[in-house]
Amino acid sequence: MTMFRPLDPAFPIERQIGIDASPVVLVNVFTLEKADDQSFLQSWQDDAAFMKRQPGFISTQLHRAIGDSPTYLNYAVWESTAHFRAAFTHPEFRAKIAAYPSSAVASPHLFQKIAVPGICVA
Repeated sequence: MTMFRPLDPAFPIERQIGIDASPVVLVNVFTLEKADDQSFLQSWQDDAAFMKRQPGFISTQLHRAIGDSPTYLNYAVWESTAHFRAAFTHPEFRAKIAAYPSSAVASPHLFQKIAVPGICVA
């Protein structure tokens, strides 16, 4: 089962999902033992397929660290925290977490785009 380690220990995902915001971007960094790469990828694919079917889901992308690092970064765009919360707390998703390799550690965090004049728009 995946262990959760907050990206910001003072503000874990359980607190973030209680805030109404839209849209939101989930950023999730996974660390695991190299031997668990294939098991991780299968588990992630299964849970991403579930999330893709949920209301409010927009998109997702998985990235692997370069070199020999068994670190992955996933980001997913959701219409709102309410939609993400419904999917994240859904019993079917919670059951899927058990399929991840025991070495997997997830650090999920929600973000919103911000505008920086001349650089990016919100």
